[in-house]
Amino acid sequence: MKRTLRRSTLILIFTIAFIIGIGFFTVELVIEAKDWVDQPYNAHISGNGGLEQAGKILDRNGNRLAETIDGERVYNDDEGVRKALLHTVGDNSLNISTAVQSKYRSNLTGYSLIWGLNMPQSMRTSRDITLTVDSETCKTAYNMLQSGFEEPKRGACVVYNYKTGEVICSVSTPGYDPEDPPKITEDNESIYDGVYLDNVLSSTYTPGSIFKIVTAAAAVENIPDLYERTWYCEGVEEIGGHEVHCYDSTAHGDVNIYEAMEHSCNIVFAKLAVELGSEKMNAMAEKMGVNMSFNVDDVKTAKGHYNAPKNDVNVLGWTGVGQGSGEYEDKVNPMQMAIICASVANGGTAVNPSYIKSGTGDILKDIGIKHNKTYNFLSSDTARQVGEIMPEYSIGGLTVRAKTGTAEVNEDKNPNSWFVGYSADSDCPLAFACVVEDSGMGSSYARPVIEAVLSTAAERLRGKM
Repeated sequence: MKRTLRRSTLILIFTIAFIIGIGFFTVELVIEAKDWVDQPYNAHISGNGGLEQAGKILDRNGNRLAETIDGERVYNDDEGVRKALLHTVGDNSLNISTAVQSKYRSNLTGYSLIWGLNMPQSMRTSRDITLTVDSETCKTAYNMLQSGFEEPKRGACVVYNYKTGEVICSVSTPGYDPEDPPKITEDNESIYDGVYLDNVLSSTYTPGSIFKIVTAAAAVENIPDLYERTWYCEGVEEIGGHEVHCYDSTAHGDVNIYEAMEHSCNIVFAKLAVELGSEKMNAMAEKMGVNMSFNVDDVKTAKGHYNAPKNDVNVLGWTGVGQGSGEYEDKVNPMQMAIICASVANGGTAVNPSYIKSGTGDILKDIGIKHNKTYNFLSSDTARQVGEIMPEYSIGGLTVRAKTGTAEVNEDKNPNSWFVGYSADSDCPLAFACVVEDSGMGSSYARPVIEAVLSTAAERLRGKM
């Protein structure tokens, strides 16, 4: 009798567990079906990368970026546009996991939990997606990175509207033509190394002097007599038992905080970081989102890294300059830097970027976009003061506040070049970040890219693109 009771109990337990498991699986299937379909390993659900029934992808002006014609996926007629927007739009391979065609394939194909991909045509809604990007502005960025210098450069360029969050330009290199994808072999793999990675969203780099924006913010909030002070720079100075040097050991002489930022004086900003101390430097980096990952539509950006040491004065100083070393090495993501600059431009509040303007049915709800989501990084007063400390430029008819950066990487490579900032013009509220790998000074490489891109963007925005 006892044995029968035990068996009955075990059967009951297994039955309940089975029912719970089936219920859990069913709920997950209903809730996560679209995510499952969007996975690259499920490209077999339909040929041609699962895109043979996919709708159009358009830029902000209605220009075709991708479309299916007679079962074949075709892209923009301009090769430059195709290459420039490869990482944003994607290709048939779905190898670029952050691209629209990879992330939102279920929306583009009209996938239904009930019908799968075989929904009757009469029941289908529009399957098109319109992006916020401007194809011509993106093409300008790509052309600058690929042919604006002696040789093609790897890097990233992003520009977005800090009032609306709309991404106007997003370009990552190296790339390729989605209509003629390369066969990557041992002979050419060095050329295409990292080609499937969107550097705007998924890469981090040593920031160099662009990090002085964060150090300046910490100084504004914690050093009451900041604007009455001057510092003397000889180009090289011992701080914490080891040298800190300015670029090429250039001596800047007597400088105030504005001149220190304009000349990008490492000595001054290393001293500021040491005076502020690791606790206040770490707090400001955390407050401004350096260690955060941001959700850009359904894609998480790479996290930056800042961790100032408590017991190494020299390394603490270098972290304030944007270099650091070892476990204290500074790292930032290009999109993240554009967001940080947006917060300075926008009274301390950054609007979250988005690539999706409109699309298939209820796509904005489906992918969980929260347009106009904001991050409050700084007080309005701190943001104003930091903006005034940043050097002013005139670019493409825009009044721009920006910072160059020349980030040392290692002895085998040239520095990475940076230019980040924002336009102060109310009709073109644009925040931007550009990094050019293995190049040189920020003023010689990243700045010319942004000058060309902002000029194109301003012309087209003011022409109501």
